[in-house]
Amino acid sequence: MATTTSITTTYAGEFAGQYVAAALLEANTLAQGGITVKPNVKFKEVLKKVSVDDIVKDATCDFDPTSTITLTEKILQPEEQQVNLQICKKDFASDWEAIQMGYSAYHNVPPSFADFILGHVAAKVAERTERSIWAGDTATNGQFNGFTKLVSTDADLPSAQEITGTTVTSSNVIAQLGSIVDAIPSSLYGADDLYIYVSQNIARAYVRSLGGFASITQQNVAADENVGIAGIGGNGVNGQGTMHWQGGGLSFDGVKLFVANGLADNDAIATTKSNLFFGTGLIADHNEVKLLDMADLDGSQNARIVMRFTAGVQLASIEDVVTYGIANSAN
Repeated sequence: MATTTSITTTYAGEFAGQYVAAALLEANTLAQGGITVKPNVKFKEVLKKVSVDDIVKDATCDFDPTSTITLTEKILQPEEQQVNLQICKKDFASDWEAIQMGYSAYHNVPPSFADFILGHVAAKVAERTERSIWAGDTATNGQFNGFTKLVSTDADLPSAQEITGTTVTSSNVIAQLGSIVDAIPSSLYGADDLYIYVSQNIARAYVRSLGGFASITQQNVAADENVGIAGIGGNGVNGQGTMHWQGGGLSFDGVKLFVANGLADNDAIATTKSNLFFGTGLIADHNEVKLLDMADLDGSQNARIVMRFTAGVQLASIEDVVTYGIANSAN
């Protein structure tokens, strides 16, 4: 199906020279180094996991090889994805960008629009990738299996590390985050790269809960007076109330929180950064968008916007994962 270009114009005066678009979800997982990136994966990469049993034994005079070393593997296989758009330059000839297209019958794509659409496409791909990293499903066109899909179908997830979720609010977020921390294996707790990856709504609830003012009530002091505020609760972190958070780092019970924008509401995953992998061919492919003018190739008035890249995720050890709000269909 061809790309549909719809131009709705109410031209009156000079064009402001700027295109705007709806805000996009910030693709923060890769930008802020939330997981381990494996570049230059052409087809597949094997993640090896080494497991040993109790290797320390009572000493003897002889060399006595004992214990068991077990090697298992997970396959990181990025999927090929693409963006293919086509616009007709003729659609802009009657628009206020016409002068930027030149006076020839062989039009050029308006430069300001070209710059905008290339940047916008790259941002849209970043947004889609962010969502796929956490909540993607390869059954959906343009997505790959994300961490939610992987942990929800792995039968080796310990049942004690699968926490049933609920709708998280500022009133219950402390208890819910506490249930996640309580389920973290002792071998993981205290690791430098241990994170609780939380959805935006959980992070918002936590920030609000730290702001205090939990028991604000209103009372009508007198019929002829303004309504006052009484019963104000705690003043929150550093006595700053809801002004305490300025976008810095968050932690809970000594465990760092990472706001994973691609996670679905009320979902969370606790594990180490070194246990989560994002694989791709070239990192640069995620930022390279090409605009091809077809006039010299087929004589048409079309311009094509093309982007190709590979992406996929994998986790190394499901035993080092705690899930919240993610039902495991394999258990």
